[in-house]
Amino acid sequence: MPIPFVTEKDFERDVIRSTIPVLVEFYAKSSASCQRLDPEIEAFAIEIEGKAKVVKVNSDAAPRLADMLRVQNLPTLFVFVDGRPTKAQAGATTRQELRAMLEPFLPRAEGAVKAAELAALLKEGQMAAIDIREARAFGRAHIPGAKHIPEEEIETRLAELHMLGGEPVLYCRTGLQSKELADKLATQGVMVNFLDGGFLAWESDQLPVERPD
Repeated sequence: MPIPFVTEKDFERDVIRSTIPVLVEFYAKSSASCQRLDPEIEAFAIEIEGKAKVVKVNSDAAPRLADMLRVQNLPTLFVFVDGRPTKAQAGATTRQELRAMLEPFLPRAEGAVKAAELAALLKEGQMAAIDIREARAFGRAHIPGAKHIPEEEIETRLAELHMLGGEPVLYCRTGLQSKELADKLATQGVMVNFLDGGFLAWESDQLPVERPD
């Protein structure tokens, strides 16, 4: 997913007046550290879509902004909430660190379970992971012990969800499909949790992954 670029002219509209948190990356095209961050920040932007947004500012093209925010190293990342910078971090970072920066400012949807929380609850047997992705994705890699029930089959296999010995937690790649499915089931009186950030968040937290031979 391409990350939008913001200029000094657009900064007030796209960042200061944003109704959701904004992660702002100050970068330079010539910076090797910025280039290393690109795949991490692009994947993270997909993960948080709808809850927050990510934008880039070319430091060379926005010297006034960079000076106002005292940007000295690139990349430098800021979290803006309600028009104010609340957190800053300089240097290349990982998706896990990006999430740690932004997560305190994100609203948690009803039924959302964080990856680290799910890992602990799976170990205690209190929750059961349900992979709703297509069979090919499940076959490549999945949460250890997860049961595969494709999204299109869930509504015809509801009884199975409550015969797993733990509270069911749906997960997809990004968390968006599983949230939508959990919301849909809730309207039918079936309450299930979902993995916030999906399998991408699980991998980003470097939690165990099962890869069948």
